Amino acid sequence: MPVIVIANPKGGVGKSTLATNVAGCLAHAGHSVMLGDVDRQQSSRQWLALRPAHLPRIQGWDVNAEQVLRPPRGVTHVVLDTPAGLHDKRLDAVLRLADKVLIPLQPSLFDIQATHAFVQELQAHRRAGEITVGLVGMRVRENTLSNEQLHHYLSTLPVPVAAWLRDTQNYVQLAARGLTLWDVAPSRVQRDLEQWQPLRAWLEP
Repeated sequence: MPVIVIANPKGGVGKSTLATNVAGCLAHAGHSVMLGDVDRQQSSRQWLALRPAHLPRIQGWDVNAEQVLRPPRGVTHVVLDTPAGLHDKRLDAVLRLADKVLIPLQPSLFDIQATHAFVQELQAHRRAGEITVGLVGMRVRENTLSNEQLHHYLSTLPVPVAAWLRDTQNYVQLAARGLTLWDVAPSRVQRDLEQWQPLRAWLEP
């Protein structure tokens, strides 16, 4: 049962947006998905409360860094949303569960600095060789200097980029109704679905 952790110690990088859509992507692929939330803000839990019952089910489960993860019976995939400031014992507790870690970041100097330190921390962890790590560029605006700088920086890291996701209100509007890109007509979000293709391959190679 794969456990996919969405993590970055910096706040506001898009962890909950990425976590909910990863869960939605897997659920629409026919998997039995649990979306856990170790963030005190419980953003993913609040999102689940909004999710319409007729859509592919995503189960919720409250977890924290001290609890043992015991998903409901029948769950095949676990997605964990994590808080800002994830370090030391809390990070270790999450990484003991993880099979894959996705690190979202936006095109800003502060995101780059935080991500650089976090990647180093992951590489120093005793389970580093057992966990697959990928980066996701969030709220990317093409043909901007910040985007160019982010591409250049990420090319220097020993971690692959799983996807580049554009800056669009689609994610905001869908999240407000408990939805993901896969819950609406594909024609409405065609460009976004195309950007998710490499990420889907990363999630399920």
